[in-house]
Amino acid sequence: PTLCRLENRIDRKALAKISEVFVETFIRSYKRAPDELILDFDATDDSVYGNQEMRFFHGYYDDYCFLPLYVFCGSQLLVAYLRPSNIDGAMYSRGILKLLVEKLRSQWPDTRIIFRGDSGFCRWRLMRWCDKHGVGYIIGLAGNDVLYRQAVPWTDQSAEQFNQTGLKQRIFGQFMYAAQTWDCQRRVIVKAEHLIQGANTRFIVTNLDGEPQKLYDEVYCQRGEAENRIKEQQLGLFADRTSCHDFVANQFRVLLSAAAYILMDTLRREGLVGTELANAQVDTIRLKLLKIGGRIVSSVRRIVLHLSGGYPLKELFSIILSSLRCRVPSVESG
Repeated sequence: PTLCRLENRIDRKALAKISEVFVETFIRSYKRAPDELILDFDATDDSVYGNQEMRFFHGYYDDYCFLPLYVFCGSQLLVAYLRPSNIDGAMYSRGILKLLVEKLRSQWPDTRIIFRGDSGFCRWRLMRWCDKHGVGYIIGLAGNDVLYRQAVPWTDQSAEQFNQTGLKQRIFGQFMYAAQTWDCQRRVIVKAEHLIQGANTRFIVTNLDGEPQKLYDEVYCQRGEAENRIKEQQLGLFADRTSCHDFVANQFRVLLSAAAYILMDTLRREGLVGTELANAQVDTIRLKLLKIGGRIVSSVRRIVLHLSGGYPLKELFSIILSSLRCRVPSVESG
């Protein structure tokens, strides 16, 4: 009941303040200005099983759900924004990108910023804003008849080489393209892949310089890591526990889960470096380092944590604790 009262006392102004802390925490994690930041935007479904406010049926997910939007930079979380599911999947992404770019450039004016997302975020107004404000983008592009016709030189070559060798073929090309609703033509990269199952053609649109295959393999395909981080949120830190009736209360729950992820990711990036858990997922960290039996004894001068002598990771726990002690600033240094 106490937690329920807390959740229902939160208003949108408080949610905005909490969200600002996430971005400020991300900025403080850098000791010097980064040369480049790639912001991964991705949406996911959050199934609900009651009559929560703003929940709707989503045809693609075939369920009643919310449609939260996440923004990651590498493994670090910047935004966790709960949305209703009766909207365009890219809704609010341009506004959130604008706020992030303004905040990041106020600290690092010379840092290159790149927007990365799947085809659900391919909106010409977003790309136009990026073009006007010096923001790079690399975004998936859903195939259509016009795109497939323009990709014929590469798809035919890929199919011919597959027929000759029987081996998977991947050929990359590029051309200029503009949908009827776009404001101008933009560079499109085509991946003409041919497998035993047949053609597997993919498209991306970008304003970045570079060879088509390198941009596709080394830049665009890395967006899959953001999906893994969302899974950690949903499965390891219970970001899908949005069972409150009030929508704002559910957004608060999502932010609590996001704050837990930031804490766990910071522990992983700073405290677990060089250990066997350096690349562990958050549920593994919880299981091996946090969900352990112990006894805490506090006195005026100190707090003592007594762990079981049979705890199998006690040496690792001691190493991590010593590492974290070295990173805690003293009162004098602020």
